[in-house]
Amino acid sequence: MGASTAPAPVPAPAPVRLDDAAYHRLARSFRGSLVRAGDAPYEERRRIWNGAVDRHPALIAPCTGSADVVAALKWAVETGTAVAVRSGGHSFPGHSVCDGGVVIDLSPMREVRVDPEARTARVQAGALLGELDAATQPFGLAVPSGIVTHTGVAGLTLGGGIGWLSRKYGLSVDQLLSVDLVTAAGERLTADAAHEPELFWGMRGAGGNFGIVTEFTFRLNPVGPTVLAGPVLWPVEDSPQVMRFYREWIAGAPDELTTIVIHRKAPASPAIPAELHGRPVVMVIACWVGEAAAGEEVMRPMRAFGRPLLDLCRPKPYLAHQAMFDASFPHGWWYYFRGCGLDRLDDGALDTMARYAGRIVSPQSGFPLFQLGGAVARVGEDDTAAAGRSLGHMLNINGIRDTPGGFAEECGWVREFWTAMEPYHAGVYVNFLMDEGEQRVRQAYGARERKLDRLRALKAQWDPGNVFRLNQNIPPGPGR
Repeated sequence: MGASTAPAPVPAPAPVRLDDAAYHRLARSFRGSLVRAGDAPYEERRRIWNGAVDRHPALIAPCTGSADVVAALKWAVETGTAVAVRSGGHSFPGHSVCDGGVVIDLSPMREVRVDPEARTARVQAGALLGELDAATQPFGLAVPSGIVTHTGVAGLTLGGGIGWLSRKYGLSVDQLLSVDLVTAAGERLTADAAHEPELFWGMRGAGGNFGIVTEFTFRLNPVGPTVLAGPVLWPVEDSPQVMRFYREWIAGAPDELTTIVIHRKAPASPAIPAELHGRPVVMVIACWVGEAAAGEEVMRPMRAFGRPLLDLCRPKPYLAHQAMFDASFPHGWWYYFRGCGLDRLDDGALDTMARYAGRIVSPQSGFPLFQLGGAVARVGEDDTAAAGRSLGHMLNINGIRDTPGGFAEECGWVREFWTAMEPYHAGVYVNFLMDEGEQRVRQAYGARERKLDRLRALKAQWDPGNVFRLNQNIPPGPGR
């Protein structure tokens, strides 16, 4: 399945000193404030969400708009400088920063413009999920997105985008109407269903390979502002029984219901009684997007099963529910992940999960299991580059420490757990990949070689020199 190693602490390389002539050549055409090693903002600007990633770019180029993106990209191509692209900086393996290259930093570009009548949003590529939600929720509208509000819209969307609205409205890419991007040749263009439709197809699931998106246009959907949502907690030793009941409960569930099951130690959250803090638990967390009374009926059997330790499922603002995981995934902690898709929840898979839940040591580690299906499955496998439409679930095993101490042990637990789940692996979600090798990237686009061939042909057309290679890379292939 491809080897993987965790990010490991290594001695910091000597900062790369950029040639003054090269620097000034870019500075003359760049409106933002370029940052070199030694400049006051450098240490802060090179840091990304995953504290286990410690890289030293030669130059950071915070862009004020698409003209800056064009200038920085053309300069990088002309000078042969490696390119990393940063929006929210949430890339699990740290692809949003590089050693010795240039970081084209989109984070200053954060404008969100909502048209409530047309139910659309224009979103610049530096915006975060929470900023998008904050702009759309006053109108009772939302885009399907992820589950941590300080995630970047761009990276999440270009890899697919799963979260609390997935079963009702599909992936983030399923609500994408167009993208404005800069190609490897420095050309600005718009891709949508009518203009460059083949490129638009590839952008929806493998987009980081074909250009730098500067702005997205999304279709908005009615959501909230209040949803019925929240976790129900049981002792982790009850996991085999809880998970078997959960499997039956979600069979044929309405699209309005999306759930995530998490095994972890109960966090020290104000909403959780102190006597439960640090206790190993299994949580079934629901989000019902629909009429509240109907949701109460659907959720009642799960909430009544066994002897729950705590039930926090209640009507709440959608914005509050979207932020519930923020404290569990802050910037600067050390993160290592392995993910896999599952067709179904076989007894063997559930028993393996229960076994490894009992081996969790870190108070930060755990493993969310995302429920899929619904609207995700009703989009054809070949309609977008995003694959895995028929999967029932997506498992993401999280090895996390708030400091480097004990991180190697967490990585070992993640790898061992992931390997034990191999008999049940059925797919790969590209946004959950670390640096796991070419074969895993191939698996992320499904078993259909024609989809990968189509993507490789697109890569050959739009980025034949593989300028955009610091990503889950699709190498250029023969034309179609």
